[in-house]
Formats: sequence, structure tokens, C-alpha cells
Amino acid sequence: MPQSRRRFLTLAATAGATAILPSRAALTAKENQHPSLSGEVGLTAATLARHQSHRASSAGAIAFNDLPRIIRQELDMRVIDLNTMNFPDFKPKTLDDFRAAADNADCILTNLKLNQPEVSIGSPDPEIRRRGLATYKESVDHAARLGLRWVRPLPRKQKPDIALLADSLRALADYAGERGVTVLIENFGWMMSDPDSVIDLIEKIDRGLPASPDTGNWTDNEVRYEGLRKTFPLAATCDFKAKTMGPNGEHKLYDLERCFQIGWDAGFHGPWCIEHGNADRKALFRELGIIRDKLRGWIAHHG
Repeated sequence: MPQSRRRFLTLAATAGATAILPSRAALTAKENQHPSLSGEVGLTAATLARHQSHRASSAGAIAFNDLPRIIRQELDMRVIDLNTMNFPDFKPKTLDDFRAAADNADCILTNLKLNQPEVSIGSPDPEIRRRGLATYKESVDHAARLGLRWVRPLPRKQKPDIALLADSLRALADYAGERGVTVLIENFGWMMSDPDSVIDLIEKIDRGLPASPDTGNWTDNEVRYEGLRKTFPLAATCDFKAKTMGPNGEHKLYDLERCFQIGWDAGFHGPWCIEHGNADRKALFRELGIIRDKLRGWIAHHG
């Protein structure tokens, strides 16, 4: 008789190194290669993308190499989750200068989200897959130069052939692992309507990869809370996404504290990387401060 998913996950969490899905202990052991980020509240750099400019002459805009200083000094956070959209280019000097700026600001760079829109490593066309994998491997090299611990490929909107996608991700994970970088699986695109999508894909890849749950990337609240319950046990990091907020920090679309609690109860304690948007920079920074303080308060309560 086929075992239930609950039974499967229980076995995976206790079976040791031969389990298809990584246990919390296995994920923790892998992360011990890096400084602990437990209890850390950070920021996804994509949050500041619309307020950023790659041209130093843009009045009022945030220059690329100023991102770490502003995140550290003006937002009182030091963990930064990066996105390919933030970079003006990936020349060695650009990468080295940004890494130095992060070091000078006492920031920790963790993740590079691979958001190249033309890449499709699950395409039925072998040439498209080959080119996409080559692009992603190049991004892994950039992540390694920046001293990052993770990269996150972008799931497409249309569900791909899972066997082809898993094969590509397996090759990417092996390439990244040789360079000290781990591939993350995030719920986005075709994965957003299925609470099992992340753990199912991780199982098929069969490389013990961690998850990167995004609290906002679900089609509705029923899928959201169930998806987070299933995904957080495998999480190495989290996009703690907030959408439209009220004047006093109200968030009506879904319960932010409930999302946090699901993660905490699953054994995930950070980093919680805030993702939020507002076209008004002053309002954005105020709202980011509200979310940051909520998270720190919840962490302190449990700590």
C-alpha cells in the first residue's frame, strides 16, 4: 500500500543520509559551513529595485554600491538576498566592488535569485535547455565570486516537463555544489497553486536541496498555509513577503504572524528576508521598519 505523504515526510526526516528529502538536521549541518543566520531579519534587494539606478547621475535614486550601506544604516538590517535584476552587469570588477561595499557596511550577502527572463531549463527544446543551463552555471560562478551560499532558479509560469526540469536542476546542483553554492527551490510560477510542488520537485531532483518558501507566492490562503506547512521543514531561507499595508501596518491579504508561526514551528528560525513594494520610498522604508520590528518581536517572544 502506498505510504501517505505525512508518513513519507516523517520517514524522510528520520532516515538519515539516504533519505530523498533532507531532514532539518541535514540542512542545519550543511548551513554550519557558513555563519548562522538564525534569528536574522534581512531584506531581498528586489524590494529596492524600483528605487535603484545603475546611473550615478540619477537624482534621488540608490546607486548599486550604496545598497549595502542603506540597508545597514537606514533600515537596520544586514542580511541581503540579491537578485540578478539589481546588477548593472556581472563584470569581475562590478562583483568585487559590490562584495567590498557589503563588507564595509558589515552586511552578509546570502542568495542570488536567477531571474533571467529568457531562461527555460525545463523546455522540451534541448537547445533552449542547454543555453539556459549555461546561463545559470555562469550565474553560479558569479554567486561564488560574491561569496554567496545559495542561488535560486526561477520557475516559469507554465508547468514544464518535470523530468526534464529535474534533470536540469540536478546538473545545476552538481555544478553549484562543486563551487560551494547550493541551489534553492522556491514556490513561484506554476508551483504557486500546489502546496506539494516544492517538496515534490525536491524529491524528484534527489540531491537533498533546501527550499526557499515565499510567503506571498501562493494562489490563495488555503494553498498558502498548507504550502508553508509542507515547505518550511525544508527551508534554508525565506522570502517574508508583505503586500499592500494599511497606515498602521495592517496586512489584510493574509496573516503575516501566522506565516511566521508556521515557519517557527517547523524549526525554521531565519533568515527572514523581507520582500515588499511601495513606489514611495519614504513610505516603503516606514513599512519595512514595521515588518522588521514585527518579525524581531515574534522572534524575541519565542527566543
